[in-house]
Amino acid sequence: MAIPIPSRQLFIDGEWREPTLKKRIPIINPSTEEIIGTIPAATAEDVELAVDAARKALARNKGRDWASASGAVRAKYLRAIAAKITDRKSELAKLEAIDCGKPLDEAAWDIDDVAGCFDYYADLAEGLDAKQKAPVSLPMESFKSYVLKEPIGVVGLITPWNYPLLMATWKVAPALAAGCAAILKPSEVASVTCLELAEMCREVGLPRGVLNILTGFGHEAGAPLASHPHVDKIAFTGSTITGSKIMTAAAQLVKPVSLELGGKSPIIVFDDVDLDKAAEWTAFGCFWTNGQICSATSRLIVHESIAAEFLDRLVKWIKNIKVSDPLEEGCRLGPVVSGSQYEKVLKFIATAKSEGATIVCGGDRPEHLKKGFFIQPAVITDVTTSMQIWREEVFGPVLCVKTFSSEDEAIELANDTHYGLGGAVISNDLERCDRVSKALQAGIVWINCSQPCFTQAPWGGNKRSGFGRELGEWGLNNYLSVKQVTQYVSDEPWGWYQSPSKL
Repeated sequence: MAIPIPSRQLFIDGEWREPTLKKRIPIINPSTEEIIGTIPAATAEDVELAVDAARKALARNKGRDWASASGAVRAKYLRAIAAKITDRKSELAKLEAIDCGKPLDEAAWDIDDVAGCFDYYADLAEGLDAKQKAPVSLPMESFKSYVLKEPIGVVGLITPWNYPLLMATWKVAPALAAGCAAILKPSEVASVTCLELAEMCREVGLPRGVLNILTGFGHEAGAPLASHPHVDKIAFTGSTITGSKIMTAAAQLVKPVSLELGGKSPIIVFDDVDLDKAAEWTAFGCFWTNGQICSATSRLIVHESIAAEFLDRLVKWIKNIKVSDPLEEGCRLGPVVSGSQYEKVLKFIATAKSEGATIVCGGDRPEHLKKGFFIQPAVITDVTTSMQIWREEVFGPVLCVKTFSSEDEAIELANDTHYGLGGAVISNDLERCDRVSKALQAGIVWINCSQPCFTQAPWGGNKRSGFGRELGEWGLNNYLSVKQVTQYVSDEPWGWYQSPSKL
């Protein structure tokens, strides 16, 4: 049964608007390779309109604009959006599945998280009211001081295609909770549900210009947004290469940025584990979201004494993964998102083989699927630390493997990367887990699991995986500036200079 794709325009100043150059981009279902609709392609002219609308949203009705509204007022809108998302969960999940290839069960889980994220930041928005004018303890009684937390202003939010609506929400919800006005530029590869977010914002009566959504190519819409002089901050999730370009553009205006970039995260499996539990978490950590996740624990580092038995068990788990159309019941791995991504992943696998690595399983098209960008989940052994497959992010269902003999060696291998987003350690020795967690050079560490993510906990990386943290209170702070207000309260003159009246 075909799922209709709503035909949308750009969302600017609370209205649907045709892109200035009237360009559109085809939507390709990665499971069938068929064109199933189009999205509008914004350009610099549309960015100008959106930035103007966002700035007006922060200036309308002085004293009653979005920035100066109470947190409780903003929370009302965020909760209304969350309710709309919950009401449309089934439809939104199906749209994501056919837009980016995500298994339907995963997509439904994501939509639950989207609603939960809006609700969570509604609570934090309300909490902001009570935290205003927080007193600062001073060493001099003649002064008193307090802190104001104010919205940064107009923010540009640039998001990826692997979690289309959820990654957008990680930025939109805290930005709106803080009182910012936002321009969201989702990836042109998967934008359908982000345009539906615009419709839900319109339905709940979100004030005009508070959230503007521009679909389009990065060089035509993302670049002018990042470099715009009237955008006060950029928050970006995506590749390290693009993040570097955004950082360079923002630096010209000394504009703050927060970046959540690539990863090549390790999962260390020690020799005291339940092999089946460890195998399932290893598979989940790499192949969840079709392997297209920046935090994927795609480097397995396993103790040499159990390596052969563990890999045998792991391959059995992997071969039991249902690879199919995302809408099929029980699907656990769908296609990668696009033809270009498909070719890129296959090239990584071919290069690994040419460099001397062994493809233990997977790495090619499943026999039962003649169309679509499907790749059997792959396990690659006989890997050296100089190989491309060890060093570079694949962003596909590919796991590379090395063995270790000591804890120190495992840590050295785990940290042998330019990236520092995530890492996992699997062991029944919790003291060892604690030591390894402290030693891993990463922003996120999982113990006896991989990939759980909660709205309440901080998310972000170190090294070339970026900086800044999303989610939790850290996510809200991304969109707030801190203002110190200090008052002289003594009745006595300051007395630093000699008074002219006494001359």
